[in-house]
Amino acid sequence: MGDSSDLKKVLFVFGTRPEAIKMAPVIIAFKASSHFETKVCITAQHREMLDQVLNFFDIIPDYDLDLMQENQNLYNLTGRVLNALKTPLEDYKPHLVFVHGDTTTTMAASLAAFYAGSKVGHIEAGLRTFNKLAPFPEEMNRQITGRLADFHFAPTGISKANLRAENIDEDTIFVTGNSVIDALHTTVESLNKQAPKFTGPLLDSTKKNILITGHRRENLNGGLRRTCEVLKTIALNRTDVNLIYPVHLNPKVQKVVYEVLGGISNVFLIAPLSYPDFVWIMYNSYLIITDSGGVQEEAPGLGKPVLVTRETTERPEAVEAGTVLLVGTDPKKMMTAILNLLDDTNLYNKMSQAHNPYGDGKTAQRILKIIKERL
Repeated sequence: MGDSSDLKKVLFVFGTRPEAIKMAPVIIAFKASSHFETKVCITAQHREMLDQVLNFFDIIPDYDLDLMQENQNLYNLTGRVLNALKTPLEDYKPHLVFVHGDTTTTMAASLAAFYAGSKVGHIEAGLRTFNKLAPFPEEMNRQITGRLADFHFAPTGISKANLRAENIDEDTIFVTGNSVIDALHTTVESLNKQAPKFTGPLLDSTKKNILITGHRRENLNGGLRRTCEVLKTIALNRTDVNLIYPVHLNPKVQKVVYEVLGGISNVFLIAPLSYPDFVWIMYNSYLIITDSGGVQEEAPGLGKPVLVTRETTERPEAVEAGTVLLVGTDPKKMMTAILNLLDDTNLYNKMSQAHNPYGDGKTAQRILKIIKERL
């Protein structure tokens, strides 16, 4: 290669923990390549949880916009991301800006890159529910990003078909698998060498440990409370289970969860976990109940059945594969599904051994190869 002025400049922009986890393997691959000059810009849409992931993967941002504010709303956040990105884009002048998934940072960064004349590479492109209100605002963030992107890295064939149905040029769509599996493989390998130590009864090997997460906006209008009431009934009636709930920092989430589930001996309401600790608890869980998109991809990679407390999912592949079951927030449906998995060994084994549709851990290398050829 020539001197650094000959290199194509690549900028990764992200702002939340899930984005950082899934971007990390791709950033590491590009930084190791002699074909590109690679820089990282974080908006810190989420601050503390994002920093944990950056530290674990040893990623040092070149630009830290530090935009998180208490009780931030979508109007202000979108405007701040768009305005704040003007400086790094004009300073660095990247040929390609990578964004990921469906966050407000993703949508606003794609628009900013478009304004700056940079090409946009969308990692985890093409996921759709076709309901613009669920997940909100993520579904429309993805669709807007899809209109602005020049390279679409779809995790599965279904995602590619969604993009083709929106008249995206097939020559710009690449099925790569999902980089979350790259991150998961790396993390499990690291943890197996030096496993985190959780003291006390949190991970009790004599019990069925159920991991719970919940934070979606669309579940804050009653769905989260219904979920917690079901979990309370399970906890009070099943001495053979532990419920482990890392509670999201959103005050609206905290209020409901602590009101309903606080003070129950086999319910552990804990602070949000670092990424490696979360992976370790997933690895040691019997069952996972979540409204998270990323967990729907990660858990099948660990052979863990997942119950999704949403009415729709932009990740239908896992539902079709049988590793994930959509239960929504209907108490009867949720209760039945949990009890079936606790008591029916055949059903449990069928879900836990189903094929993981999200990749083989080589997504980052595929993206690197594609951009070497195309940029």
